[in-house]
Amino acid sequence: MCPVYFFELSGEHRDMCAAEAKKCIAAEAGDYKIVSEGPGYIEAQFDESALDPIAERISLTHRIGRTLCTFDPDGADAVESVELPEGTFAVRARRFEGRMKDVDSQDLVRKVGGILSRHNDVKLKEPDIEVHMVMSDRVHLFLGEKTIDRDILETRKVSERPFFSPISLHPRYARALINLTGAKKGDRILDPFCGTGGIIIEAAMMGMRPIASDFDENMIIGTQENMDFYGLKLTDFDTIDISDVPDRFGEVDAIATDPPYGRSTHTGGEPIDSIYARAMKAFAEVLKIGGAAGVVLPHEISSDTLTLEEHCIQRVHGSLSRHYHIFRRE
Repeated sequence: MCPVYFFELSGEHRDMCAAEAKKCIAAEAGDYKIVSEGPGYIEAQFDESALDPIAERISLTHRIGRTLCTFDPDGADAVESVELPEGTFAVRARRFEGRMKDVDSQDLVRKVGGILSRHNDVKLKEPDIEVHMVMSDRVHLFLGEKTIDRDILETRKVSERPFFSPISLHPRYARALINLTGAKKGDRILDPFCGTGGIIIEAAMMGMRPIASDFDENMIIGTQENMDFYGLKLTDFDTIDISDVPDRFGEVDAIATDPPYGRSTHTGGEPIDSIYARAMKAFAEVLKIGGAAGVVLPHEISSDTLTLEEHCIQRVHGSLSRHYHIFRRE
């Protein structure tokens, strides 16, 4: 039987975290089952061979590991049935968003550690095994097998690139947008409003075949410069209007894009809503059947030809929110 894995979500924009985790599991595991989900976590059952590919692409999760047990705060006896691998261990506790305020987390850690120490030695510094305890709707114990290195994404943030614009998605959210489409390695993924190439960079890093276009030639040149900086290659690119994208690039597996918006946006005099309408029409034409388009806008948008599969809202600051749409061509 396949193991059950616990995903400790990062907590920011919770709907998006859970949705991204599910799409990564579906893309990499094939045969899987969502066992349970709650505040700050999901549990999924799948073959262990999919664990590394999932961990390598996911961005809005802290840790992944095998579920050990789940219990109520006064039911720590459930830990009696847990068998750890050989080696020393330590228990690390996290209270998700202040839940279980009336429970002494350190007392609970001592109880759990006392039970587990009957068969394994405790070592608080650099143990062989880290047992993570998440206090949420219930108390969840899991093995710390994969910790997502979010620092790597920080090295590719906007200010670290040779060509950049301050109005760009953080690599963490660019990657999450791609993951929400369910794209797989080797897929042709298009950003028709590529800007400085942030989404395209993450698609290439994830083993996909990135295609970049923009109506501004300077953006295409800048995207190429940034790709070269990271040693990455574009599958195709062009300076082109959004309506001409289907004829130029043919069929693509997925779209991930953060179209222009805001006062500084250059539209050549065309109303921005007109550009969005033409973009949605082009997306329906260029996507393969079953393919998805991930579109980020400052407001909700609809489509007459594509099915809205997911809609997540990211609160940025003040009145600015980003709406992450996932449209599917059926």
